[in-house]
Amino acid sequence: MIQIDNVSIEEAVTHFVGNKVQEDGVNISKSPVSLTPDLRFVMRGFLLEPFDTEENWHFAHEGGPSYNYIYSLCKDIFHDRSCLYDKSVEMAKYLYDCSEHNKIKAGEFYIVYFHDLMYNGDSMDAIGLFKSEEKDTFLKVVDLGATLNLEPEKGISTHKLDKGALVLNTKRDEGFVVKIVDNTNKTDARYWTGEFLGLESCRDEYSNTKNCMAMAKNFVTKELPKEFSVSKNEQITLLGKTLDYFKENTEFSVGEFTEAVFADQQVAETFSRYKEQYEAKNDVKIEDNFGISSSACSRQQRVYKRVIKLDNNVRIYISGSRDQVVQGEDEYGKFYKVYYEEESI
Repeated sequence: MIQIDNVSIEEAVTHFVGNKVQEDGVNISKSPVSLTPDLRFVMRGFLLEPFDTEENWHFAHEGGPSYNYIYSLCKDIFHDRSCLYDKSVEMAKYLYDCSEHNKIKAGEFYIVYFHDLMYNGDSMDAIGLFKSEEKDTFLKVVDLGATLNLEPEKGISTHKLDKGALVLNTKRDEGFVVKIVDNTNKTDARYWTGEFLGLESCRDEYSNTKNCMAMAKNFVTKELPKEFSVSKNEQITLLGKTLDYFKENTEFSVGEFTEAVFADQQVAETFSRYKEQYEAKNDVKIEDNFGISSSACSRQQRVYKRVIKLDNNVRIYISGSRDQVVQGEDEYGKFYKVYYEEESI
């Protein structure tokens, strides 16, 4: 995790980068941002507080990190901070070249140099690459002497960061450690993290836990019904067993997991084949054995919705044992019977 209590902003540059398909162009700032104490304080919280995840990325290229363009520019800046402005111009032009999808929005592109950022107990410098695309409307108070008037004004909200990448000056030979934030659509995510930054997720405990839980959920909810006759109630039971395994264990073993969750041998074999297909389709590698990240488990738990939807307006939420819920059918139609000991509102 990162800590920003003592971080100082040493330099910042802002350029405007448009959509290349629409020929918006690039507006290059002639000089760095004039940083006042108040502006430094606002920027520090706005730009750094969103990076609260333990997920790590790194610059990658099939020929090695040194062939990644943004990696090389960041490496030069870390070596000599005085070149930050010149390298920021190169980054802005490269970002423009990568903005070749008609859904990519134009916006301000910031390059910021941070000093004394704490990461895992170590102090280090960092380079932030940010882009703001969405504009909010604010009310500006205008003093007209005898009257105070209000005027609408468009600006950048400091409550939400659209896109951000924080490059930490550590593990240089492995492509640095990079944290990302992306609150925009999937098309933007692909061009920002893929085409522009050229990032890959690090194969660590967080990545393995996140990818494995996502893969298991997809298998239970999407793949399993294609191969076997399985009720929604049974699917929810399997999701519950999956979640319990990750919450109750500190180490993952694909063999132990398969045995604990999938009692049927045919289902277990199908899951093993699906794991290989999932890795190939999503370009990820999930290790057969790894330490379980509790933070990744907590985040993935949010999408493990154990809900049975009936018609248009009935929902059954199951957080305990499915033995309390019985499914059946009679002359009136399909039904669920729920057993309980106590009730409350």
